[in-house]
Amino acid sequence: MINISFNLAFPYTNNRLVADTFLSMNEKLKSPLVTTDWLSKNIRNPLLRVVDASWYLPAMERNGHLEYKDAHIPGAFFWDIDMIAARDTSLPHMLPTPEDFQKHMDHLGIENETTVIVYDGFGLFTAARPWWMLRIFGHEKVFVLDGGLPKWKAEERKIETAEPKSLKSQFKANFNEKLVRTTNDIIENLESKNEQILDARPAGRFFAEEPEPRTNCRSGHIPGALNLPFDQLLDPTTKTVLSNKFLEDKFYEAGINLNKPVITSCGSGVTACVLAFALYLLDKRDVGVYDGSWSEWGTNESLPIETD
Repeated sequence: MINISFNLAFPYTNNRLVADTFLSMNEKLKSPLVTTDWLSKNIRNPLLRVVDASWYLPAMERNGHLEYKDAHIPGAFFWDIDMIAARDTSLPHMLPTPEDFQKHMDHLGIENETTVIVYDGFGLFTAARPWWMLRIFGHEKVFVLDGGLPKWKAEERKIETAEPKSLKSQFKANFNEKLVRTTNDIIENLESKNEQILDARPAGRFFAEEPEPRTNCRSGHIPGALNLPFDQLLDPTTKTVLSNKFLEDKFYEAGINLNKPVITSCGSGVTACVLAFALYLLDKRDVGVYDGSWSEWGTNESLPIETD
């Protein structure tokens, strides 16, 4: 079971009362987005686990783990996207096996009944990846902090540098294959066209006008794919997610029919999860993420590409 003494003074003496209170609050979380106000009020609850999933591309010249050590939300654990990943592939941060995922969740103190809040240092860049991964492995009690660490800091809320002690828990993974797509699935879809493919990369990379950050990757996109850079779904100032009405407009402008199935893709399966997250906000709960994304498709010379 989880050891609840994790670096935060717990103000209650009746843990059952706290649990009941929190569960009633949890039932009110109808959206996968959590506000900074909500987290601030509930951060000390032992049924809650906060994780910092900050990760950056080399060109961004930032280090998520070092930034976490320098400043993070109180009690937050670090979710290492590169470590909580498959060990038998050269592709970046692919899904791990259910057994390995369970071990990582046990280390983070995440159980099947734990409510998980994920954030990152950009606002919303990588936090959606753990949100998707937890749902892949059967955990639906996962939420994303709207605006992430930038909004938390802008509001001058408490931060800390001390890392919480490693916790022990028991997590049971239940793999949901409906939420993940493979290269074979994409190849089949080129013929069937049953699902729309939406790419979260910047337009310059999508249209082969800019080089890929991975030197062994070709430039371009999967034939028939549409483009919606993930950052267009965020307020440029606060990095909070746009309202549902504006999200609908963005998907419509990108050519997406929200009444038809969607597969999301990107460079390496990270910002594709931002698109999936935004679609979830619009009640599309069955969006499949292409896990290998362009780092898999673009490095395979036998697969077709388009540049316009």
